[in-house]
Amino acid sequence: MRRSGLLIPLFSCASTTSWGIGDIGDIRPLVTWLAGAGQRVLQLLPLNEMANGEQSPYSAITAMAIDPIYICLAHVPEWVGLGGDLSLSPDERAELQAARAARHVDYPRVRALKRLALERAFARFVECEWTPRTARAQTLSAFVAREAWWLEDYTLFRAIHDREQHRSWMEWPDALRQRDAEAMARTRQELAPQILFYEYVQWLANTQWEAARGFARTQDVLLFGDLPFMVDINSADVWAHQHDFRLDASVGVPPDAFSATGQDWGMPAYNWDALAANDFRWLHDRATRSAALYDGYRVDHLVGFYRTYSRPRAGGDPSFSPAHEPEQRALGERVLGIFRAPGSEIIAEDLGVVPEFVRESLTRIGIPGFKVFRWEREWDREGQPFRDPSTYPVLSVAIAGTHDTETTAVWWQSATVAEREAVLNLPTFTNVGGATLVDQPFVPVIRDILLDALLASQSALVIVPVQDLFGWTDRINEPATVSPGNWTFRLPWPIDRLADVPDAHERQRTLFALTKKHDR
Repeated sequence: MRRSGLLIPLFSCASTTSWGIGDIGDIRPLVTWLAGAGQRVLQLLPLNEMANGEQSPYSAITAMAIDPIYICLAHVPEWVGLGGDLSLSPDERAELQAARAARHVDYPRVRALKRLALERAFARFVECEWTPRTARAQTLSAFVAREAWWLEDYTLFRAIHDREQHRSWMEWPDALRQRDAEAMARTRQELAPQILFYEYVQWLANTQWEAARGFARTQDVLLFGDLPFMVDINSADVWAHQHDFRLDASVGVPPDAFSATGQDWGMPAYNWDALAANDFRWLHDRATRSAALYDGYRVDHLVGFYRTYSRPRAGGDPSFSPAHEPEQRALGERVLGIFRAPGSEIIAEDLGVVPEFVRESLTRIGIPGFKVFRWEREWDREGQPFRDPSTYPVLSVAIAGTHDTETTAVWWQSATVAEREAVLNLPTFTNVGGATLVDQPFVPVIRDILLDALLASQSALVIVPVQDLFGWTDRINEPATVSPGNWTFRLPWPIDRLADVPDAHERQRTLFALTKKHDR
């Protein structure tokens, strides 16, 4: 089945009522707009909870919990019962207005405001629902019982983390760091109110997410997520499953197009031998949780699940684990089988330095990899010609760029005349009059010819980054950099006002027409 969709981070999609960041409630107007454009997939970035001070969705303190920053407060009954935004003090309202008016996501301000509101909503919940044991309280209890398999470790971790003033769990008292059973039981009692707060917050997030996913299905739109390769060393998962990780090594990548010296992400490496000994239980849990949240998902840094590149923290040479191709192939296919088992649709981010046997493996087991147009070239042939999108395999995902690349507009402006000619002389482009446009800047006709060619590809799935749909230059992230601008991109208009924006209306009509033209 031929389909297409849009890549847009949820944090980018703020509405007139959200708090300076796109939230779960904003999925509804976004999905409505997508359905009107004939799109069938909404590709999001990870929604896992980040630590205070973090804004990269790929550096999370949990592989399971939704970040409370995405909770829609307007849909929280206890917050509405307090008076909603009107219950804020004048100073707090000024902070909220500043968050809403910011051109980019102001994570510290948004996180502080939402925490304050959720704590007040929770206090009302305890008074009006939990203490009298109402039906709503019983619904929370049922959620806690059903999700205990991941929720227990997460909520205890968060409560202790708060008490320890956000120190790494490796600096906690020995009994808690080592998860001594008696100390854990005692701490659960001591921190019961704080644990209940985190249970309440995840219940809110899950309830809202289920409603958003249900609405998307009524519009024939699938919600795709993103499974990060790793979690932060200071995460609930690493604390709860210490033997499954190598705390003495940090993962990264060898030198590639983004960094001449490679990258060190600072996250712990998988202990593949320990994981295999318990039948990869934690990865099974991740797969189960991901399937509960998403219709499908992108497996980040796919090659790392075949062979993990890591550096000893104490110094020394980096290496791959496993070390040899047969074991690497067996591991990658085993892990991908685990991810697929609960029924999710899987797409593999197979970009960067990837051995050919990995792509052969993906093809054999029927998992599509990515075809990023600007990188799809015959690198071993003279002139390194581009591959025509009409030659992409059906089992692939065609995309103009990723959240880590510059936008198509920036790429086109920096391309040489020879590169532009090589692109526009491909059959797919000459068929729509592209060959005459080699000297043009990134004008709308160039934007739409490139979009047309992408949707014309043979790939069963096409994903269009929102910046490339509109022809914007704003990027989401610049790899191998730590910048306040990374992960803060916001749409220039509220997501619930797109029907009133001429540019958005025109893009919707154009995308719908191209989608129909290419039978997607």
